[in-house]
Amino acid sequence: MKRWPYLVLIFWSCAVLLSHLIDLQPDHINLEKVLALPNTEAWLGNDDLGRSIVARLLAGAGVSMLVALLVTSITLTVGTLVGLIAGYFGGWVDRLLMQVTDVFLAFPGILLAIAFAAVLGPGLNNLLLALCMTSWVGYARLTRAQALSLRHRQHVLAAESLGAPVMRIMRRHMLPLLAAPLVVEATYSIAGLVIAEASLSFLGLGIQAPHASWGSMLKDGVRYLLVAPHYVLAVGFSLMSLVLAINVLGDQLRDAWDIKRAR
Repeated sequence: MKRWPYLVLIFWSCAVLLSHLIDLQPDHINLEKVLALPNTEAWLGNDDLGRSIVARLLAGAGVSMLVALLVTSITLTVGTLVGLIAGYFGGWVDRLLMQVTDVFLAFPGILLAIAFAAVLGPGLNNLLLALCMTSWVGYARLTRAQALSLRHRQHVLAAESLGAPVMRIMRRHMLPLLAAPLVVEATYSIAGLVIAEASLSFLGLGIQAPHASWGSMLKDGVRYLLVAPHYVLAVGFSLMSLVLAINVLGDQLRDAWDIKRAR
């Protein structure tokens, strides 16, 4: 039972890789099959332009996973660096960096992303930039809190007394001890970014037509909910399965690395 999140993630990863190897033509329009029900040729039916829902689901999954992984990699690096600097040096450096962080935390993340996306304009690059500008603060706060407790550990003080450079101390003596909570935070962040990408695309601020995105597919499918419910149900179930699997995986990693639970 505990393995099902891994199975779901492996399924979507393999499906996305397979979609790149096989030319599924997610943008091919066939007006003779508009809103067709699931059949042997199109397992999940066709959308409002006769395009295969399966092909567009796989293309949308690739976009969601690409956005989530890219944004997580960038924000994890930036947030960890900001938190380490603030926690290690303290003083005015800590106050300055945390005040900047508090400004971003004062606004709900998704609303701030919507504002940035609306100002920058729609498109994949602007979507990535908007999500990066709002997703690094969680890593910064978490890293800073952990770094403050590690700053006065004996192995860190010993490295300082031996004249080790600051970057070496952060990289070799502090960062490895921060890996576990950061990985768990990154797992939850990936799930949140999948939802954020779908939300921005649903509002028309993310991936633009004719490229497939789960958010834009939901936006198009809502108009035909009564006559073609399979369209929305397929996208909604796919989004739910991926996000739920990532969240459950994050819970399992948190429990596995929790010393009190392990005992």
